[in-house]
Amino acid sequence: MKISFLGAAKLVTGSNYLVETENCKFLIECGLFQGSKTIGRLNYQPFKFNPKEIDFMLLSHAHIDHSGRIPKLVKEGFKGKIYCTKATADLCSIMLPDSGYIQEMETVWDNRKRKRSGRKLREPLYTAEEAKKSLKYFKPLLYDQTIKINEEITVRFVDAGHILGSAIIELWIKEGWKEIKLVFSGDLGRRNRPILRDLSRVQKADYIIMESTYGNKKHHPSEDDARELITIINETVKRGGNIVIPSFAVERAQDIIYELNKYYDEFIVSENKDFLNVPVYIDSPLTVSATEIFERNPDCFDEKTLKLIKAGDNPLDFRNLIFTRNVEESKQINETPGSKVIISASGMCSAGRIKHHLKHNLWRNESSIVFVGYQAEGTLGRRIKEGEKSVKIFGEEIQVNAKIYSLDGFSGHADKEGIKWWLDGFKNTPKKIFIVHGEEEATREISKKIKTEMNIPTYIPELGESLIIEGEKVIPKEKITLEERNKHYIEIEDSLEKLKSTLYPALQRLEQRSENGRENGELVEIKNKLIRLQKESTELNMLLIRKLKEENHN
Repeated sequence: MKISFLGAAKLVTGSNYLVETENCKFLIECGLFQGSKTIGRLNYQPFKFNPKEIDFMLLSHAHIDHSGRIPKLVKEGFKGKIYCTKATADLCSIMLPDSGYIQEMETVWDNRKRKRSGRKLREPLYTAEEAKKSLKYFKPLLYDQTIKINEEITVRFVDAGHILGSAIIELWIKEGWKEIKLVFSGDLGRRNRPILRDLSRVQKADYIIMESTYGNKKHHPSEDDARELITIINETVKRGGNIVIPSFAVERAQDIIYELNKYYDEFIVSENKDFLNVPVYIDSPLTVSATEIFERNPDCFDEKTLKLIKAGDNPLDFRNLIFTRNVEESKQINETPGSKVIISASGMCSAGRIKHHLKHNLWRNESSIVFVGYQAEGTLGRRIKEGEKSVKIFGEEIQVNAKIYSLDGFSGHADKEGIKWWLDGFKNTPKKIFIVHGEEEATREISKKIKTEMNIPTYIPELGESLIIEGEKVIPKEKITLEERNKHYIEIEDSLEKLKSTLYPALQRLEQRSENGRENGELVEIKNKLIRLQKESTELNMLLIRKLKEENHN
């Protein structure tokens, strides 16, 4: 058996793994790369396999970094079945066409710039219509069903507790007289989170492909972060600002609605009226549709949520909660006076209406931006969260004056202790754990923890690496060197973005100078530093031009 790690290896996005046996080729996931421009360009590279030769695909859940290239896969010839849970299929029916629409809009925007600069125009990765066509290949399964895909491969989906419909995938793979059990963790959820059941433990595996998104983190208790969110809302309302929450349309948004619903019930007899009177806008058509899908899949809910529903309390609704669908309603949010809570997608601020709300609120000292989910390297959300003083949104430099908060207690991913708890459930010792879906620091730390505390061998694959599994042996087969070059480009692009965000505030300060300024000697020193910086910037440009010409020539 050969496994190729074609996405989400030393990265958190682009999840994509090719498994090849003697008689079969199948994929585990086909997700969109998200992050910096360099990472995003990986979506446009040809697949490292022929889509027409893939027999079937397994999908752990609907998040776009796991499912977002399925329409491209189908567009290029894939005709097999896509096995997933019913709730995952329901969510993909809205999320993939929405992703296609974003691809189309971003291509229109990009082609305007390309046309002005005389560059070749490009096609969208796929369209909304192409995304809809891909949905006919989905084959929903129920949790805990054991399904024989073919004579070699049997599969079972068990609850991962991450988002609605998310699954851990158990695979029994026969080659000759041998059978190997491979477990794919998908994204592991946190225990004791609202709405959904806790993740399931698996008892046996020979090999595990395991996520590590928060492999170097320990989360705050979710109750603490829920209380802190209420405090942030009250303090921001007192300042006269807005509370902007970038949120994934699926699960994080519903978690926040659930927690706010709970606090509305508790605060109804309190003296603090700020929280009770502030309107809460869900400004994302996708989030509205996803919430409706939640309400159609109560079989995924935990006992506490089901009891609330039976008692007549809809946990995904409360007074002052306002859902907006059309553009005009969205525009009215920032034009309406008074403080408000704005929950909008996308969660990493890479697309969608959230960018408009950030543009209207980032520069306001009285407003607050609250991050409640993972921010991938190179995304707008990551740059704001890490303290950049200015960011470019829709071509305009926006100063970051708002208060920035990060509440990891709302995260739907298991932290390092949650990952270890899940691994403790295995009754045998796996031969090896392949650690994926994490940035390098996270993969290294969880790898060390597993080795030292559990005595289980681990391996951190490179992006593009293939491994052969022969009984007890794991043999490195090949690596795609193109990915190493892209890694360097990602680091260069990140450094340039940070340099740009440092220089913009300096320019702003210069515009605010008074006549009674610094002594001439200090001004000369500033000028000399700028001359050196300009010289080095020119040299940097020449190096980049030469390097890109060499690559284009080759």
